Amino acid sequence: MIAFVSGPVAALAPDAAVVEVGGIGMAVQCTPNTLSTLRVGQQTKLATSLVVREDSLTLYGFADDDERQTFELLQTASGVGPRLAQAMLAVHSPDALRRAVSTGDEKALTAVPGIGKKGAQKLLLEYKDRLGEPLGTGGPAIGTAVTSGWRDQLHAALIGLGYATREADEAVAAVTPQAEAAGGAPQVGQLLKAALQTLNRTR
Repeated sequence: MIAFVSGPVAALAPDAAVVEVGGIGMAVQCTPNTLSTLRVGQQTKLATSLVVREDSLTLYGFADDDERQTFELLQTASGVGPRLAQAMLAVHSPDALRRAVSTGDEKALTAVPGIGKKGAQKLLLEYKDRLGEPLGTGGPAIGTAVTSGWRDQLHAALIGLGYATREADEAVAAVTPQAEAAGGAPQVGQLLKAALQTLNRTR
């Protein structure tokens, strides 16, 4: 297993980063929150989880070990693969997911693209004794401040989660007032959560 990758960021895409490790570029699938903390040319260290399939080897990257362990635990539920587990972590921090499960918060899970009401109820039962109790008492720490390009990052994140271009456009427009109120340094993760809430209301 590849536990982590460490090195300079060689390239960034809407859903992945390329980290140079010993002269080799490692493509790592990441959430928008993690990607927003990375800059091309800067050193980084990402906790990783390797998902092996018959026709592919996919490396998923995370800001820390807690996020990686949560990603792996999420996949222990029936019907949850790496893409859905990553989508959950794109919307909620690990502690927010633990809090949602411990309090039976269906709405928190249905905010994730691909999870409906029945699916949320089933997952709450399956995760009840697996994720554990929340570690902190505050709200979820989602995203980091970025000073420019938040529209492109948010739009790409929504497309990556499976929404149509028109839906992504409308969601970005809906959260623009919130972003502008942040004084030019909006947090992409928080905007993503708000955008998903607006999309769920219109569905």
